[in-house]
Amino acid sequence: MKKTVLALSAAALLFVGLSPQAAASETHGASHEKHWDYSENGPTHWKEFSKTCGTGKHQSPVNIIPGKTMSMNHDYDLSMHEDVSTKAKIIDNGHSIKVTPERAGTITLHGEEFKLLQFHFHGKSEHTVNGKRYDMVAHMVHQNPKTKQLAVVAIFFTEGKASPILDTVINNVGKVAELDPQDLLPDDSGHYYHYVGSLTTPPCSENVQWYLLKTPKTASAEQIEHFRKYYVDNERPVQELHDRVIEAN
Repeated sequence: MKKTVLALSAAALLFVGLSPQAAASETHGASHEKHWDYSENGPTHWKEFSKTCGTGKHQSPVNIIPGKTMSMNHDYDLSMHEDVSTKAKIIDNGHSIKVTPERAGTITLHGEEFKLLQFHFHGKSEHTVNGKRYDMVAHMVHQNPKTKQLAVVAIFFTEGKASPILDTVINNVGKVAELDPQDLLPDDSGHYYHYVGSLTTPPCSENVQWYLLKTPKTASAEQIEHFRKYYVDNERPVQELHDRVIEAN
């Protein structure tokens, strides 16, 4: 039986401007008498929990139309350094399967280093490409320790060959396991879409750097189904692009 999603997605727990400790907390919304979710208090009601969800003009996710992208601003080229073998805590936190590494890799953009805080999964991709949702997605959430800005790297999954790191996650929910976050990445992680958006759940805070890798990873049908037994509809509808542009390389 699929669980009802009643709490924040892992990305929404990270307020832009908070310390890494506060950003990693799971207590936001605890004082509300009612909680947002993906059903009764779903996305059309999220403005009741955070005004930005209803009025923000730089919201995520969005639909990517490859033919309408602009060339990448090379100041924001992404350099990934995720190859760190580490113990990681794997939990079902009530809204996603979340993995928090003890030792973290980094990414670099615009001359600044962002540290990996955690990664989590959605039963279907939130962003779409030419209107298509991918079978699953992993969001790797990073934070600049100086400015507290967030940067999220999205890895799409399509049905195919099983992924060993997904087996590690699946088999160790509620435990600590050894893994390497780089194993989430496709062989080609150097081509991506980039834009500035928001958290995809309340409080929908903006000024989040989004990188969506063009090359998907594969996951077996059994692995996809396993994640969807937990959460299959924990994705926000696509938001208007407004005055933003999507960059690509």
